[in-house]
Amino acid sequence: MKTREDIRNIAIIAHVDHGKTTLVNELLKQSDTLPEHMELGDRAMDSNAIEKERGITILSKNTAVEYQGTKINILDTPGHADFGGEVERIMKMVDGVLLVVDAYEGTMPQTRFVLKKALEQHLTPIVVVNKIDRPGARPSEVVDEVLSLFIDLGADEDQLEFPVLYASAINGTSSYDDDPDAQEHTMDPIFNTIVKTIPAPVDNSDEPLQFQVAMLDYNDYVGRVGIGRVFRGKIKIGDQVSVLKLDGSKQNFRVTKMFGFFGLKREEVQEAKAGDLIGLSGMDDIFIGETVAPVDHPEALPILRIDPPTLRMTFLANDSPFAGREGDLVTARKIQDRLEQQLQTDVSLKVEDAGLAGAWIVSGRGELHLSILVEEMRREGFELQLSRPEVIYEEIDGQVCEPFEAVQIDTPDEYVGTIIDSMAQRKGEMKNMESTGTGQTRLSFLAPSRGLIGYSSEFMSQTGGYGIMNHTFEQYLPVIKNWEPGRRSGALVSINQGPSTTYSLQSVEERGQLFLGAGVDVYEGMIVGESSRDQDIAVNVTKGKNLTNTRASGKDHAAAIKTPKKLSLEQSIEFLNEDEYCEVTPESIRLRKKILNTSERKKADKKRKVVKN
Repeated sequence: MKTREDIRNIAIIAHVDHGKTTLVNELLKQSDTLPEHMELGDRAMDSNAIEKERGITILSKNTAVEYQGTKINILDTPGHADFGGEVERIMKMVDGVLLVVDAYEGTMPQTRFVLKKALEQHLTPIVVVNKIDRPGARPSEVVDEVLSLFIDLGADEDQLEFPVLYASAINGTSSYDDDPDAQEHTMDPIFNTIVKTIPAPVDNSDEPLQFQVAMLDYNDYVGRVGIGRVFRGKIKIGDQVSVLKLDGSKQNFRVTKMFGFFGLKREEVQEAKAGDLIGLSGMDDIFIGETVAPVDHPEALPILRIDPPTLRMTFLANDSPFAGREGDLVTARKIQDRLEQQLQTDVSLKVEDAGLAGAWIVSGRGELHLSILVEEMRREGFELQLSRPEVIYEEIDGQVCEPFEAVQIDTPDEYVGTIIDSMAQRKGEMKNMESTGTGQTRLSFLAPSRGLIGYSSEFMSQTGGYGIMNHTFEQYLPVIKNWEPGRRSGALVSINQGPSTTYSLQSVEERGQLFLGAGVDVYEGMIVGESSRDQDIAVNVTKGKNLTNTRASGKDHAAAIKTPKKLSLEQSIEFLNEDEYCEVTPESIRLRKKILNTSERKKADKKRKVVKN
């Protein structure tokens, strides 16, 4: 079988924060790709502002480097479970994977997820044990963990013969030896292993064309760009081809532009053949998973299978008393257009009409997946409201089932009892517990996804900020009946509108934890804090101190209140109960009751309690 020895296609996969993007950066720097004078910043592949801020990869990126005459196409994939849809598609475009594992943390839940996807596609693996210079690094144990994971996931004999390399991507060093002192300032061991180990693409460019779209991009000048791999044949500018649609229909179009990838640049190319990764434009409504083929030989590739969403929220147009104050994009039409635009590139997202004016049910792979979308929208000038997240149920073999997640927790030993107790309350079943011998314990659970909604804030409080929790979708199991998780505490709810005052906040803070300080505009029905009791408390936070001509005996003390708890977008969404919304604008994140009027809300609460009983 003829192969293209001048090219290799690989994906870099790992658990979040194990160093994939930093490694790609170093491969770019040390290849024969970039001009000598070019300065490459940290995490150059993370071009999105939110990616740079949070230090996570959200969207898959592709680049290519030149090494001793071989072009290596590299796809950097997200490490977070919520963006697993990105990972799944990429596996179809490559012939091998670089599995990056932290030399201290070892295999984590997302390591399992991404490796499982790679092994299912029968890809050739290379293991890179990264952060070899990290204090407490245990490379030989980590390699054993990786081998056990391969065996556990049913790797075949060839896959079990994976080569292992050791690196410190942040320092630009690598070696074949697990001794940190053996590290050299070169990526040559990794480059050489890729060229030697990863199979070269089959060169069947003399057969009829098959190109499949795995990623989508959009360009104002050329419209939608379908990025994917040429699996068979050749394609060039001006060709008349057919798109074989997901619904079985066929549409013809002419190829107007093609892009190849090299370094950080996207360059126009005139022709591509089997094994090449390219971007293709010329058709406005090309979608992920569709095949481009010759008009006279319309043979489709298997459709890419993507795991379905597991969590949903209602997105609504903002109707609070402060609507339109801070954002330019506030109408239902604008929000709908933006959500439809997101569907063009986010294959894991689903948007449905909620049956109410200005409301949509948006489904995704997790809280982070949906909150990133909301964060992007607010930065673009949108105002909207969000409901409490809820899991998506599935009927399997006549049984209603709910999503369960594999949860891995690393915590100081003194918090183990508290964690086990809190996970039990959330119906988490402990699967394993092991001490690392350094005052840390690793706990593994299988827990229903709905029990984990809102848990991360509580978890950070329980462990004093020292705990690390990772979870990833595992499977659907029968619904746990007669159990409804949710926030156990009530809310402090404003009864009027106006700026908050220090005087009024001083009396209110005895009743719970405040979310705002003095001088903040509030409205009736807005949540200003978390109650110390299990029920809502209506409070006045706008009352001023009555001024008199009589001076009180004793010294005047400067009025002061405790530092309020500032909630992030994710924390705000996690805080929500079923009768509450999160109001999001470019400048503010506010929590509110669905029914703002105090007396009407009390009547509705009474009715709800009667119905429940």
